[in-house]
Amino acid sequence: MVVWTDEERASISDIFSKLDYDDVGPKCLSRCLIVYPWTQRYFGAFGNLYNAEAIMNNPLIAKHGTTVLRGLERALKNMDDIKNTYAELSILHSEKLRVDPDNFKLLSDCLTIVIAARMGTAFTPEYQASFQKFLSVVVSALGRQYH
Repeated sequence: MVVWTDEERASISDIFSKLDYDDVGPKCLSRCLIVYPWTQRYFGAFGNLYNAEAIMNNPLIAKHGTTVLRGLERALKNMDDIKNTYAELSILHSEKLRVDPDNFKLLSDCLTIVIAARMGTAFTPEYQASFQKFLSVVVSALGRQYH
């Protein structure tokens, strides 16, 4: 069981309240696919992923990036039970999609970078610590089925 302080909850909620999902989601997923090209293997049906420009302009990547970011709202709304909140997604990603669970961490790192760039100095070390804790819990929940 994860214990959240009031400050952590407030920081995480504030970060999400400032997000433009249709901007941050696609940029996060695109960054992950470009920086870690082996992650592209899960997106073969998404069309042209031959270079950075193709990835950044791919509407299916953009749509899925937004979907992933919106999916984090479920964790935000269920911070005291993230593990069970993501139980079905964990099964889907492990048993059907067979996604390497390390990719969740890579994506969370890319999300942190994109958010830090957007928020600038407002993304304080305290905000980052809260956000990293939140993402670590989400990554653990998504990887639960693999253990």
